[in-house]
Amino acid sequence: MNRKEEIKEAYRNLGKAHNMYDSIMTGSSFVGRLVDKAVWQMDGEDLLEYQSLPFEVISADFKGKLLEVPVGTGVISMPVFKTLTKADITCLDYSSKMMESARKRAEELQIANIAFVQGDVGRLPFEDETFDAVVSLNGFHAFPDKEAAYKETYRVLKRGGTFSGCFYVEEANLHTDRMIRRFYIRTGFFTPPFETIESLQNRLSRMYESAEVTNVQSIACFRCKK
Repeated sequence: MNRKEEIKEAYRNLGKAHNMYDSIMTGSSFVGRLVDKAVWQMDGEDLLEYQSLPFEVISADFKGKLLEVPVGTGVISMPVFKTLTKADITCLDYSSKMMESARKRAEELQIANIAFVQGDVGRLPFEDETFDAVVSLNGFHAFPDKEAAYKETYRVLKRGGTFSGCFYVEEANLHTDRMIRRFYIRTGFFTPPFETIESLQNRLSRMYESAEVTNVQSIACFRCKK
């Protein structure tokens, strides 16, 4: 089973979403699907596409140390983490409420090889080159200090390790850009400035040995090697 199928199967078995965030991420409710279409112009397959891409660089037999930041509610990542039985997984988030949802989901899925740490991505509480893989899903568009976040995720990644993830970028879908300005910035969910696909490719190429950036509508997906 590939990563997309793992996440898709988890969504089939989700039952009642933990909160509205889960519902939007999974498209598991009428309201969630409405937001996905009205704001992001995405259907269920689009969601699965961008959510699975960051995990394709992490093999099923991965044995290293993995950091996810921010973990959010874990609705996207926990189904994948359940398959990484040999990994040493750390999940970090600034929001204790979001992280508690992720912790409960890990317990539901009986994931034992996982730890949760509350902290700031701009000042990660880890030594240099601690992790073999760093994953960041839907976080950078919300971080207030994006420069610090880029530097810190790079700092804690081992040489030869992978940095992958996804987040909102400007100019890929003008309709979504208008909705982000009208609703998401005003409510404080997203914090400018934002990358474009081109600026993100340029930034990551300067920092990492290799960097690949693709997109699904306004969500950029990236995979880098340090």
